[in-house]
Amino acid sequence: MKGDFNKIVNGNIPVLVDFHAEWCGPCKAQSPIIKELAQEVGGKVRIIKIDIDKNQAIAQRYNVRGVPTLVLFNEGQIVWRQSGVQSKSQLLSVIKQYTTVMS
Repeated sequence: MKGDFNKIVNGNIPVLVDFHAEWCGPCKAQSPIIKELAQEVGGKVRIIKIDIDKNQAIAQRYNVRGVPTLVLFNEGQIVWRQSGVQSKSQLLSVIKQYTTVMS
């Protein structure tokens, strides 16, 4: 996953990364919100889920201490990051604020 991950976040489409874990209750609450968001933003924003237990190196590189942690990359740069469950409207407003794809 590591090589693909770097390629994905450094691409020209903004990427929202959902760092999560199977055992995490709040992550289970975040999951349907992420699915809804993905349907709404379509191909404008790429949304990927990273299981921190299966991808420990990536989680460590981005200093993920709690899950869920959501990180928005735009052209390879972290433009926003937040831990805890986020609503779809919060995430849409973050995407609008930090990228030009939803204007």
